[in-house]
Amino acid sequence: MSKTISFLLFFFIGNIIFAQIDFSETHLKTMPLLTTMDSLVKDGKYENITSILIAKDGKLLFENYYNDNDRSSKHNTRSATKSIATLLTGIAIDKGFIKSENDKIFDYLKHKMPVEHPDPRKAEITIEDLLTMSSILECDDNNSFSRGNEERMYIIEDWAKFFVDLPIRSYPFGPKPEEMPYGRSMSYCSAGAAALAEIVQTAIGSSAEEFLKENLFKPLEIQNYKPHYTPTGTLNTAGGSEYQSRDFLKLIQLCLQKGTWNGQNIISKEWVEKATTPKANAWEGMDYGYLFWLRKYDRAKCFAMAGNGGNKIMAFPELGVTVVLTSTNYNNRNAHNYTDELLEKYIIPAMKL
Repeated sequence: MSKTISFLLFFFIGNIIFAQIDFSETHLKTMPLLTTMDSLVKDGKYENITSILIAKDGKLLFENYYNDNDRSSKHNTRSATKSIATLLTGIAIDKGFIKSENDKIFDYLKHKMPVEHPDPRKAEITIEDLLTMSSILECDDNNSFSRGNEERMYIIEDWAKFFVDLPIRSYPFGPKPEEMPYGRSMSYCSAGAAALAEIVQTAIGSSAEEFLKENLFKPLEIQNYKPHYTPTGTLNTAGGSEYQSRDFLKLIQLCLQKGTWNGQNIISKEWVEKATTPKANAWEGMDYGYLFWLRKYDRAKCFAMAGNGGNKIMAFPELGVTVVLTSTNYNNRNAHNYTDELLEKYIIPAMKL
């Protein structure tokens, strides 16, 4: 067989393998590490886990549900669905509704002006600043004293207006952006993630949810989900919308495949690569892309959607592996420790064997 034919055969087979998730149960594997993990979860060692799904090379290897959940259950993974805003924004850019992530947010939020705490620096805030949670607005969900803390947003009707009305932040206790690894100072801000849906909605001139449904959910055959909304009726991209675990697996597999699904380009490869490479440093060992978390588990690099309760939807590009871990351990201090341990001790070692 010639080298050319061999290459073409490899390329063709590779595209078949990674066309979409093969949910055939013939691929489900019995592996000692995963069997042990499954028993421990069933016995309650890891509290309130609701589902674990693992795929490799586009084939489902492990799928199980716990604590009265099943395949039809929808899971509220809280902030894990912030990453939906990244996919929404990328598609809007691909289709020319938004020029780029460098566009200024007030190109699309003029209807929120005038703003409180006016400052000429506000006019320079970009979409990328919101995607990386590094805008100059004082917004920190991890600080109960922050003007932009999400708990203060939830009791306001207009979340986008709440965001743009915030004052300029200072850096009294931490390094300034220019002192950080990627030139950005990250501050976890749900209000900024929520504002992205309104930016996209203004850009496309129609419902963000319908746009997402037509351009993302329809080609991925995601049909049975429960969207959450802001008080003004905009799709809530701060988190919370509920999806079935198999649909979460489709979304992260799409990103692993650089935006291609079943031979169709859903999101540009360039956008997925931007979204899943470091743009800011969250803390030691944890970087941040465009609403995706970036770190290593058992020395394997990953990018992830993650939310309160230990919820994680993850891709490990070097292993060709995608993982869904859902849980209802909301506000449990051990929540992320539980799912981190499942990954470190069982899932990733099993995928390396």
